[in-house]
Amino acid sequence: MTIERAVRLLAGVIVLVSLALARWVSPYWLWLTAFVGLNLLQSAFTNWCPAMAIFRWMGLGSEASAHRPTC
Repeated sequence: MTIERAVRLLAGVIVLVSLALARWVSPYWLWLTAFVGLNLLQSAFTNWCPAMAIFRWMGLGSEASAHRPTC
């Protein structure tokens, strides 16, 4: 899995979980959804988000390195 896919997966999971929590626990969980959305928006302009740094630290590669042959 690449960093780009992992970030999209993490964002989608957090949004869906926070929507479920807002529905069944408290509407204040929508602030988490807003945070994820704002983080994705700023990362579109800066090409950096904390999740990318964490996934890179965990050893995930980028799209460019995923297509390189390993010999």
